[in-house]
Amino acid sequence: MRELIVNRYPKSAVSEAIKTVRTNLKFSSSDKKIKTILVTSATSGEGKSFISANLAIDYASSGKKVLLIDCDLRKGRLQDIFNIVTNSRMGLSNLLIDDSWKKNLGEYISDTEYKNLNVLSTGTIPPNPSVLLESLKLEKVVEELKNKYDVIIFDSTPVIGLTDTLIVSRLADIVLLVARARKTTPELLESAKRALENVNASIGGVILNRVEFYNRNYYKKYYR
Repeated sequence: MRELIVNRYPKSAVSEAIKTVRTNLKFSSSDKKIKTILVTSATSGEGKSFISANLAIDYASSGKKVLLIDCDLRKGRLQDIFNIVTNSRMGLSNLLIDDSWKKNLGEYISDTEYKNLNVLSTGTIPPNPSVLLESLKLEKVVEELKNKYDVIIFDSTPVIGLTDTLIVSRLADIVLLVARARKTTPELLESAKRALENVNASIGGVILNRVEFYNRNYYKKYYR
């Protein structure tokens, strides 16, 4: 829960930055309403789950009904971040092999302590995540969920070395790339960008995470 900054510290620089991201997304497409957002990074450890979770909370606090889906079927973290206690067999991977998924859909979705925000966690770690994500059923599930939620945020795997995010990107109106200050190199970021462009993903921009800054007139010092 310590990673959930927006609600706990609404006046912090991090919270203000997340609000700016949401505002920019709202005005980034004049001809199309953004409903599905994919958050990813070039490699692991750059903070994509941190950004996904806090962006979802900010959307929910604005009155939107939000679903956060953990599409990292290898090392998903959202269940731990939100301290969700649920059956490990009740997540996205299990939903995708449930023949009665439409009838049982609500059983796979968890409430959070945040109003308007639900989470669909990873579930059982499958032997073939990319094959599962490539199934037509995922598209049908997302279409059904779009009728129930204003915003759906996909927290996905890193781009480099895995095909999972490239597969899921077909379901996203826009993709956000998270980079970590002093860790993500321009070469890695460019490689991730090219991979996403090769599958015609709509890249909305890059979020620079874990930036150290100082403003004595307003924030004092905050690091994230």
